[in-house]
Amino acid sequence: MVPQTPDAELQDLLAQVSVERIKANIEKLVSFGTRSTLSTQTDPERGIGAARDWIAEELRSYAEAADGRMSVEVPGYLQEVRSRVPFPVEVYNVQAKLEGGSEPDRVYVVTGHYDSRVSDVLNYEDDAPGANDDASGVAVSMELARILAPTHPKATLYFGAVAGEEQGLLGSNFMAETFANASVNVQAMFTNDIVGSSTGSRGEKDPYTIRLFAQGPPPTESAEQTELRLTLGLENDSPARELARFAHEVAANDATGMDVAVIYRLDRYLRGGDHRSFLESGYAAARFTEPNENFDHQHQDVRVENGTQYGDLLEFVDFEYVARVAKVNLATMWSLANAPGRATNVTIDTSDLTNNSTLSWNAPLDGDGEVAGYEIVWRSTNEPFWTHVVDIGMATTATVTLSKDNAIFGVRCVGTNGYKSPAVVPFPAE
Repeated sequence: MVPQTPDAELQDLLAQVSVERIKANIEKLVSFGTRSTLSTQTDPERGIGAARDWIAEELRSYAEAADGRMSVEVPGYLQEVRSRVPFPVEVYNVQAKLEGGSEPDRVYVVTGHYDSRVSDVLNYEDDAPGANDDASGVAVSMELARILAPTHPKATLYFGAVAGEEQGLLGSNFMAETFANASVNVQAMFTNDIVGSSTGSRGEKDPYTIRLFAQGPPPTESAEQTELRLTLGLENDSPARELARFAHEVAANDATGMDVAVIYRLDRYLRGGDHRSFLESGYAAARFTEPNENFDHQHQDVRVENGTQYGDLLEFVDFEYVARVAKVNLATMWSLANAPGRATNVTIDTSDLTNNSTLSWNAPLDGDGEVAGYEIVWRSTNEPFWTHVVDIGMATTATVTLSKDNAIFGVRCVGTNGYKSPAVVPFPAE
């Protein structure tokens, strides 16, 4: 199946990604010494409070180009004592919201976490540069906010820098729960966490690949729904994995210079990320992470030991690589925000034995007037990505001369602008 290629407008946006700005933002975040969530919030030059205030000020400067369509907020709460929090501490996120045009209630979120740590997660005094983990991810989120501030996407975009990730995903939990409690229609969330280097601990290099971790059956799915999903062989077709397939289709191309390596897992072994908070709130979410990690430069005190430099230092960040990761995020977020929403009530007829497959669906909940048609996509059950597409036009039911026993099907919406939504797989009609 031919990938969705960037149109002229998106190519122009991708060309605006600046290595120099990304480098300057990472350097500025490192300059605060430590960004531990437990560190000072009143010192104007050191600690997480100074970092928070600078991020907010920078995002507000970007918002000036949005003619009132971008707002910047610093929501927070008081975190009481818990594991990794030895005393009550204020946890603040910084987020810029770019209001959508024709479909403002449809929301997409991209974040990095701006807190950092050293070997002892409770040590908030020593320098914790956090250049890669996760100034790199914050720089990606900020660069998207800068570039997209003057634009007019159909759906609403959030660009976030969250705190408390190293203390147990505190900021992202607060953000996701706030959205869920307000019934915000978050269609997708991406976190960028450790996206600053393509060189691994053995010296292996892969500068043109970014991993994208995507979970299988949603954690909020009922036991009965998960059992049905497994029975039908749809464990590899959760909303998060369709989101990852979408990112691979729109962002792995010559315009970004990158390959998107989809990893069918929630996250790496023994690690966690802010996308988990959104998954547990019922949203589709996935995590971007560099392909080869060097653990000497993660969660380490800054020191030289037996001739080896430890610590998450600027010298180990590849700023051109971060810029390419930003392009992957930009292509994905822009393509999502300007495509129609996902098809709804997608079903497959299992009422009779037949070698054909009949699918039915409804228009998206929002923006059905932006839909120019629908496509059925399919692939063999052992294929990782969609391989075939059938143009259905404006019909909302169609029969494909292919046995449902032998393939995985999906339905996606095609916009009047040519942008296509992520696919939705069918479950049997009740």
